[in-house]
Amino acid sequence: MGGTGRRAGPDPVRSFERWKKKYTKRKNKLRLQQKQRKRPEWEVEREGIARLEQRYPEINPNEIERFSDFPLSKKTLKGLQEAQYRMVTEIQRQTIGLSLQGKDVLGAAKTGSGKTLAFIIPALERLYRQQWTSMDGLGVLIISPTRELAYQTFEVLRKVGKNHEFSAGLIIGGKDLKQEANKIHHINILICTPGRLLQHMDETSYFHASDLQMLILDEADRILDMGFADTMNAIIENLPKKRQTLLFSATQTKSVKDLARLSLKDPEYVWVHEKAKFSTPATLDQNYIVCGLQQKINMLYSFLRSHLNKKSIVFYASCKEVQYLFRVFCRLRPGIPILALHGKQQQMKRMEVYSDFVRKKSAVLFATDVAARGLDFPAVNWVVQFDCPEDANTYIHRVGRTARYKEGGEALLVLLPSEEKGMVHQLSQRKVPVNEIKINPEKLVDVQKKMQAFLAQDQELKERAQRDHALQPCSDGISGLQPGLPMGVGGGAIAPGPGLFKRALGLLATASSSVGLSHASCPPLLRIAPGSGRHVPAAPGEGVSVCCPRPESRLRSSK
Repeated sequence: MGGTGRRAGPDPVRSFERWKKKYTKRKNKLRLQQKQRKRPEWEVEREGIARLEQRYPEINPNEIERFSDFPLSKKTLKGLQEAQYRMVTEIQRQTIGLSLQGKDVLGAAKTGSGKTLAFIIPALERLYRQQWTSMDGLGVLIISPTRELAYQTFEVLRKVGKNHEFSAGLIIGGKDLKQEANKIHHINILICTPGRLLQHMDETSYFHASDLQMLILDEADRILDMGFADTMNAIIENLPKKRQTLLFSATQTKSVKDLARLSLKDPEYVWVHEKAKFSTPATLDQNYIVCGLQQKINMLYSFLRSHLNKKSIVFYASCKEVQYLFRVFCRLRPGIPILALHGKQQQMKRMEVYSDFVRKKSAVLFATDVAARGLDFPAVNWVVQFDCPEDANTYIHRVGRTARYKEGGEALLVLLPSEEKGMVHQLSQRKVPVNEIKINPEKLVDVQKKMQAFLAQDQELKERAQRDHALQPCSDGISGLQPGLPMGVGGGAIAPGPGLFKRALGLLATASSSVGLSHASCPPLLRIAPGSGRHVPAAPGEGVSVCCPRPESRLRSSK
């Protein structure tokens, strides 16, 4: 009897091995095909650059709202996004497209309008299109008027350009020249001050800019105001003629136009706010108060006490005034952190103060005009000008530290009665809308007795008040204890007469009180002999009536 058995199926192990062999063969074949099709990375990047360049002529500034609307490389766009830069400002909208097309640009815009990104982005894109490497040397040169502005520009470049592979360097005074010289030939983007750059051109034998692609002059008006005109001429003579140049400035003066003629070739002129109603941002609320000399410190103390949760910058006319009042207000303790920034500090100290102020949510910065140009202090609520500025341009640059990038801000100008007419007239001529605020002297906190008390205890601080403030010119044309006020802002020369020195005594007494001195005890230079009107040397320890070195020479010259 024969049985019928079931037919055995395929062996699963052998089937899997056959499938695996077939799959592996097909996979290896695909890998080989992909490897053969894969092109070098530089070739792919070059095609991407070509596509970007094809879009440059099509750039329409009126259609640009975001940085992503520009034909920019992925690396630059990623850096902008990571640094929280998304929306463009007017100067960026008008100039970036022209710069990408390789044109020279002369741009003028108000402070706080975003000029830094307007030249950093084209600089990065220029080197990216050239596929620049560290072996190619210097490709972009950025010249700034001050060390602080150069440092700030370097920080913005570091954030926006961190995805690129270019090397960047900061060359400013105050550091070892030999150490800079050892690294300078590897730098692709060099940010520097004029004096230090010319020093390297003269003394560093292997430093050259023969392959320079782009020259950028930031705050050109400030560079020239600081007396660097001859330095700039010497620098430009050492640069190749075939290059792209971008010149940015807050104001267009005759000296700036002369520099433009020397450095630019067929430039595109961009005046963003040329037809604007005002010279300052519309989001800036500007006011001034008229305050007697003896009430100025009381006014400032009262102001700080009522703005404890704000970030403010107080501008003074001189370094000595900042140093003295910084120590005074630290003793007065208004209840808010106080920092000081002035030109007599070492470079590292200034950088430390700048960074500390930027980090704080509420603080007060006592500063000279070293902080008035170009520096970007985020989220500053108030700018107070404790001393009358030299002119309207200085005023505009000071208030430019607030209301930046379309943000709001407030500015307060403190004027003596003798300064009001002249300064307000200058501001109106420059289209600066400033309104007067009346203050009630009775509501001011009187800190004069406190100041006199701790000056009596601190002999060094008292001597500083006498020494540093006694010989500064005041706006009335007579020496007093009000430092740094510009001569002739409030009126003309004072005619000599029998009441001149009595008036000087009154001013000196008022000014002495204004800085916490109980009487006009100044350095023993001269005194008026009673009844004679003659000036004779003061005896040791004797108080000085008029702290003015030989004022009769000034009076004779005015006859």
